[in-house]
Amino acid sequence: MPAIRNLHAEDLHWALREGMSDFLTFRGDIILAGFIYPAVALLAAALALGSEMLPIVFPMAAAFSLLGPLIAIGFYEMARRRESGMEAGWSHFLDPLRGANRGQILGLALGLVTMALAWLFMANNIYASTLGRLHPTGLGDFLSMLFSTPEGWRMILFGNIVGLAFAIVTLVTMIVSFPMLVDKNVHASDAVETSLRASFHNPMMTLRWGLYVAAILAVACIPLFLGLAVALPVLGYASWHLYTRMVER
Repeated sequence: MPAIRNLHAEDLHWALREGMSDFLTFRGDIILAGFIYPAVALLAAALALGSEMLPIVFPMAAAFSLLGPLIAIGFYEMARRRESGMEAGWSHFLDPLRGANRGQILGLALGLVTMALAWLFMANNIYASTLGRLHPTGLGDFLSMLFSTPEGWRMILFGNIVGLAFAIVTLVTMIVSFPMLVDKNVHASDAVETSLRASFHNPMMTLRWGLYVAAILAVACIPLFLGLAVALPVLGYASWHLYTRMVER
């Protein structure tokens, strides 16, 4: 199992700077992939706002965030190739899914998708047992009840507690695992174990990185999710560089 390095705040800032550098280098190559994520998020929000799925708009957005490490595997590959001085371009974006380690990547991806679906299931149950009992109709009624009733505040409280738990589990298990599977031909369980060791060895820096990611994604979502076209690639590249600082390769 690889050795784990100590992380410092400057390592996080360096990873973000390197992520932006990669984005500026590859911006012509990743523009399509950069817009896939916002397009899907916008479609999901539109469907939810126009149906009875309104209460899970926020949980759906959070579920997309949980899937971030999976969506970013192509960015890990491009950052890896650039770092190694290899040819890097759009044609290499899906190389991790064509390589010898694709089975391990797909297995870990299945686990991550299962986690996102479990979050949506829990969020729906929380709504049904709190605000759902009042049967709000329409967006205005929903928002009014959300902030003016005990049921609404209970939904906010329990939803955020459970959502935070899912976010932390995803962070500590995936911060290293997907980049490591792209980097090396290893078993998914070893990659997850390394991610857990790296996170527990650097608890404060890992949580700080999670806060950075959450803040960047939140700001990127404000202009109708369009900011994600930049935020997702930058964070994907930056996550690769953070992995190289956390783990001895």
